[in-house]
Amino acid sequence: MKLDYWNPCSVVGKQNHVIAKLAVSIFLMEKVESVVPAAPTPVGSEIFEVSDQSAQKEKCDIFSGDWIPNPSGPIYTNESCHDIQDFQNCIRNGRPDADYLYWRWKPQDCELPRFNAERFLKAMRNKSWAFIGDSISRNHVQSLLCILSKVADAIEVYHDKEYRSKRWHFPKYNFTLSVIWSPFLVKAAIFEEANGVSSSEIQLHLDEVDEIWTKQYHNFDYVVIAGGKWFLKTAIYYENKTITGCHYCSGKNLTEFGVDYAYRKALQQVLNFITLSDHDATILFRTATPDHFENGEWFSGGTCKRRVPFKEGEIDLNDLDSMMRDIELEEFEKAAEVGSQRGLTLKLLDTSRMSLLRPDGHPGPYRQLHPFAKDQNAKVQYDCLHWCLPGPIDSWNDLLMQIVVNL
Repeated sequence: MKLDYWNPCSVVGKQNHVIAKLAVSIFLMEKVESVVPAAPTPVGSEIFEVSDQSAQKEKCDIFSGDWIPNPSGPIYTNESCHDIQDFQNCIRNGRPDADYLYWRWKPQDCELPRFNAERFLKAMRNKSWAFIGDSISRNHVQSLLCILSKVADAIEVYHDKEYRSKRWHFPKYNFTLSVIWSPFLVKAAIFEEANGVSSSEIQLHLDEVDEIWTKQYHNFDYVVIAGGKWFLKTAIYYENKTITGCHYCSGKNLTEFGVDYAYRKALQQVLNFITLSDHDATILFRTATPDHFENGEWFSGGTCKRRVPFKEGEIDLNDLDSMMRDIELEEFEKAAEVGSQRGLTLKLLDTSRMSLLRPDGHPGPYRQLHPFAKDQNAKVQYDCLHWCLPGPIDSWNDLLMQIVVNL
């Protein structure tokens, strides 16, 4: 079983992962309160004007709100969409409850229209999109493919050897959709066997963007890019092609850096590349998604058994997720200000809070087919990071539609 497919922490580094989360939490507890304060609106995260059914326009923060009941359910099903990976096909895998399918994201001060696949495809005729990041980005692009499949079929025209990077084409609209696997967004040597076990520390070059995506960057009209929790892994850090330190590499006699240092440096390099490029793509920078493991981690019996969403105010980002999001917002705001001076369209796609409220939307034990078929008390591994399809991640595309098409 390839454990590392769905979680950034490899088997070799699982003890370090626990230590890392504990150390970061202790460090941050000295600096911040447990309740996350409301962050100022960064440049590029405009308060949008949303048209409701009465055709009245109202200004609205689409990233702040709650999940409300949605009797109509999802736009697609696991039977109508053929692009759902087995790991996220919760219905096929035997998840017995279905209540998680009947919620929709409701911004605090307005109605958010549902994704209109036909309108999106017409607007994106002759355009090209790329989703760049880790397996959450792949989860996201599969959700978009499923929604678009209700209007037009996509043809897969490329995949890499590991099937992590893919490209699809919609012939009717000459629309191209890609997902590019780049979990760190900067150059990284990852020593990982087929079963997900890492044989050595990652070599992470914090001052070099990953050519896997930068060489293709000029091909895209729209780019959705995101970092994530791969930065929790044990890693050796390089700058100027020289080892400068590491993250949880005991016995290496190297300077220990926190994940905050590496994450900030990497995002700075990525956003600098974008703002200095002569290619004027529309950039959507997505914030990292929190997980919902309780009573342990993915490798130590952690579970996610909640069956209803949290309400706003019932839960806060943990210290680690809060730290990563603060870095994202700070670096995004600086980049958006630079980009605005040269007319670059750089938008924030802030999915952190809305995702935090959905502990019920993960595959949990149903990342595998009928996990309790032989034994109702079987001990199985839970996925409390990725999202069922259909599921809450579909609402991320409602945000995309509003940011890119509806304005």
